Amino acid sequence: MEKEAFIEIIKQHRSLIFKVCHSYCSDPTDRKDLEQEILLQLWKSMERFDGRVKLSTWMYKVALNTAIIFYRTQSRHRNKWSLADASILSIPAEQKDEVYEEQVSLLYGWINQLSNPDKALILLYLDGIKQGEIAEILGITETNVSSKISRIKKKWKKRVKST
Repeated sequence: MEKEAFIEIIKQHRSLIFKVCHSYCSDPTDRKDLEQEILLQLWKSMERFDGRVKLSTWMYKVALNTAIIFYRTQSRHRNKWSLADASILSIPAEQKDEVYEEQVSLLYGWINQLSNPDKALILLYLDGIKQGEIAEILGITETNVSSKISRIKKKWKKRVKST
């Protein structure tokens, strides 16, 4: 693949990479390292993309797998990673209020308590990715995606009722 074509693909899908990096790393240095690792893995594996799935689906899979491997192999990062500091939702300051910020902080706190596979699943779900695509990205069945989402929602509903 030509360098220019790769750069164009990355520009078109930069928000995908941004979301994964900001979801798995709160420290700016770690985020930059993860971003570089994701870009490297995308570049190295781009020739293997065969078009059987959407490009964005394939890129999510590479990015999430890279983030999970990065997390596991960088033990010094374990205490730094937190979704509580993530900024996935870019909302203009004038639209933010204390209640909203509190709810978002609570949501990220709950997401942060999930296992890495469930964290990846719920981030994709919250990003509006269809369950079939989530299944493809995570390498599980669509039924499994549906079951896991249902279990996570039930667990969260119990927490909401208890708070």
